[in-house]
Amino acid sequence: MQSPVFPDPRVRQLVRLAESYGLDSPELAGAAALGAIAVVASVWLVVRWIRRPMGVRLKRALADRESVAILMHPNPDPDAMACAIGVAHLAATVGTDATLQYAGQIRHQQNRAFRTVLDLDFERIDHEREIADDDVVLVDHNTPRGFEGAEGVEPYAVVDHHPGNGTGEEFTDQRTDYGACATIVAEYLEDVDATPADPDESPGDVDGLVVPSDVATGLLYGIQADTKHLTNGCTDAEFAAAAYLYRGVDEDLLDRIANPQVSAEVLEIKARAISDRDVRGSFAVSDVGRVSNADAVPQAADELLQLEGVTAVVVCGRREETVHLSGRSRDDRVHMGKALEAAVGDIPGASAGGHARMGGGQVPVDGAAYAHGEEAALWSQTELTGDIFAALNGDV
Repeated sequence: MQSPVFPDPRVRQLVRLAESYGLDSPELAGAAALGAIAVVASVWLVVRWIRRPMGVRLKRALADRESVAILMHPNPDPDAMACAIGVAHLAATVGTDATLQYAGQIRHQQNRAFRTVLDLDFERIDHEREIADDDVVLVDHNTPRGFEGAEGVEPYAVVDHHPGNGTGEEFTDQRTDYGACATIVAEYLEDVDATPADPDESPGDVDGLVVPSDVATGLLYGIQADTKHLTNGCTDAEFAAAAYLYRGVDEDLLDRIANPQVSAEVLEIKARAISDRDVRGSFAVSDVGRVSNADAVPQAADELLQLEGVTAVVVCGRREETVHLSGRSRDDRVHMGKALEAAVGDIPGASAGGHARMGGGQVPVDGAAYAHGEEAALWSQTELTGDIFAALNGDV
C-alpha cells in the first residue's frame, strides 16, 4: 500500500515512523498516521492563534457576540474614553453593537471637553443591573469597581495598562509597560489594517477598513493625556501609535479638547495646594480640604510637582465622605503607586495604586478614623500626612 503524500515534512516524518513500526499491520500504521496528523494539526492551530495579532484576536472575540457593554473605570479620563470609542469602532466593523458606560462622574474640564467636542454617547451607571449587556469589555482597568455589585461582574474581555489581577473570560491584554491604554487600542486598529481617514477627505475615499477622524483624534489625545504630551512614561509604542494615527487627526478638535476653560474652583485648589504645602526634604504633601470637584486634586498635584526642589508630591482633598489622593513623582526612589498603596494599606475600605510616576487613591472617612482610633466627626485629613511621608520615604 502506497503511503499518502503530505505537504508538511513533519507529518511525512511521523507517517514514515509509524509505518516502520507497523509494517505487518497496515491498520495500525494507518491509525498511527491519522493520530500524527491530528497532533500536528492541533499544534499548528494553536501556534497560529498565538501568533495572530492581538487586534485580530479581539476582533474575532467581539464578532462572537451580538452586543457588548464597554465599561470604563470610574470618573473616566481621556485615555479611558478614547479606548472605549476605539474598541466600539472595532466592534462596529464586525456588526457588534456596543454600549459605552461608566460609574462616577466626568468632571475634569478636559474630560468634559473630550466628551462634548467629540459628541460621545456615554451612559452612567450606579448598579450592576444597569450594565447594558452580559458581555462586558473593561478598558483602562482590569477589575470592575465604583458601582454596587461590581464584585459580581465577570468581564468578557479586558484591555488595560495598569497593574492588577483582573482577566477576561475570552480575551485579556494587559501591558503594564505601556504609557497609555489608547496606544494598545490604536495597535488593534492597525492590526486589522484599518486606515485613519484624513479629516478633509470623505471616508469613502479610503479602501478597506477606516478609522474615523473623531476616533483617531480621541485616541491620540488619550495617549497625550496619559503621557503628558509624550514626555513622561512613554515607550516606542506610544510614538509609533501617534505616527499611525496622525493622518486622521482633526487639529481643530484636538485643540478644543486640549485647551478648555478652567473653573475658578480648580484654580483656587491649585493655589491652596501650593500655599498649604508641607515640604520635608524633596517631598511635598498638601491637604486642600473639602472640594466639590475631585478632578481638581490630580490637577493640583501636577501643579505642585513644578515647584523647584520638589521631586514627589501627594495632594489630598475630601469630597463628601471620601478623601481623594493624587500623587506624582519624578524621583527614582519613589514608586508613587506602591507608595500610596502602602500609605493607606491599613485603612478599611481604602484603595490606591498606580504607576511609578503617577498614582491615586480613595480613603473613606469612616475607615480612616477607625484606623487612627478616632471618631469620624473628629478625624482630620492631616492625620494622613505622616503616613504618606513615611510611605514616600519607604518606611512602611
